[in-house]
Amino acid sequence: MANAIIAPTAISSTSTRSTVKRRKLDGHHQHDHQPLLPGLPDHIAQLCLSLVDPSTLYSVCRTWRRLIYAPSFPPFLSIYTLLASTGDPESICFSSFDPISSKWNFLPPPPPDPPLRLLFRHPSFISGHLPIQSVSIAGNLVLLAATTNRFLPALPRPLVFNPLSQKWSYGPPLATPRRWCAAGSSRGAVFVASGIGSHYRPDVARSVEKWDLGSHHNHKNGNQKIPTWEKMGPLKDGKFSREAIDAVGWRGKLCMVNVKGAAAKEGAVYDVSNDAWEDMPEGMIAGWRGPAAAMDEKTIYVVEESKGVLKKYDSETDRWVVVLQSERLRGARSVAAGGGRVCVVCSGGVGIVVVDVVASPRKLWEVDTPSGFQAVAIHVLPRLSQPDSLSNQRY
Repeated sequence: MANAIIAPTAISSTSTRSTVKRRKLDGHHQHDHQPLLPGLPDHIAQLCLSLVDPSTLYSVCRTWRRLIYAPSFPPFLSIYTLLASTGDPESICFSSFDPISSKWNFLPPPPPDPPLRLLFRHPSFISGHLPIQSVSIAGNLVLLAATTNRFLPALPRPLVFNPLSQKWSYGPPLATPRRWCAAGSSRGAVFVASGIGSHYRPDVARSVEKWDLGSHHNHKNGNQKIPTWEKMGPLKDGKFSREAIDAVGWRGKLCMVNVKGAAAKEGAVYDVSNDAWEDMPEGMIAGWRGPAAAMDEKTIYVVEESKGVLKKYDSETDRWVVVLQSERLRGARSVAAGGGRVCVVCSGGVGIVVVDVVASPRKLWEVDTPSGFQAVAIHVLPRLSQPDSLSNQRY
């Protein structure tokens, strides 16, 4: 399992001097085998070292530095982003920020056949961009919905990236490929709801589909049952097809609102176990005034983008409790939570604010996105494995 907490000293370390020093150390890699702990078999030594903070192991020696990126070593958490080039409107890529080395790493490109063409900007949309929707589930990144340059759904089936294997795979075909939908995950399953396909259809705008990711992995491992999307109980209307919506997984339910920002909105709650829709509590919908994410499906956090206020939902009192306020959170575009951190894509997408919500007092720092790119979406997932070497293609 991924480590619960990322070391704050590691994720906030972005100084030029530190980075240059680490690069020099990386240049002197020696691949000759050295024991992890003299006098102990490596598998026993690894169990001992897994109890030590990975940022400490990284700073001690090259052997331990390589160890923390081995597939067999418990992975720490990293930030994953979908990046759009500020100079080329058609350039979209995926990357991961390693909090231990303080470096951005490219993800391997998706399979070339069929080619993946995602439209992020178009001259007709002067003030905004076209959504590219993704979710994180069971340590995987799942790309679910986007638009082509002909304004059609770009993904007939989801693309799944596994950080530990560094491989992409395809999920089962959607009954109705869509865009501008609600997308989320809960209890090992991915959900898409509402949206539009090649054109608006009332039945699609009310539809809900579920994909059990466990069936995907079982099929890859030899199970003969072919994974499919399952139709679930429909929405009462098509009001959730107006925008790309994050369906936030929380305590076995999916919570979502149909309009972003502080505008008047409607909310809906889907009970995953009972396949039933419920009204959203009044207090929850009243305070949902920006992007939201859940920490381990236990606590929902929302950033009130107009005021730069990070809040968490208290279900017992049906109200939102202020966690922290900062000017750097104004205009928040996307949020992810994991390992005791809430990560927020700032206005313009050129920086990511990280808030340690378990520290007292709260800690906040910023991670710059790679030069020439802006963050479109953000997730918290296990770090990339590097079985042969620490080095990878970097910005």
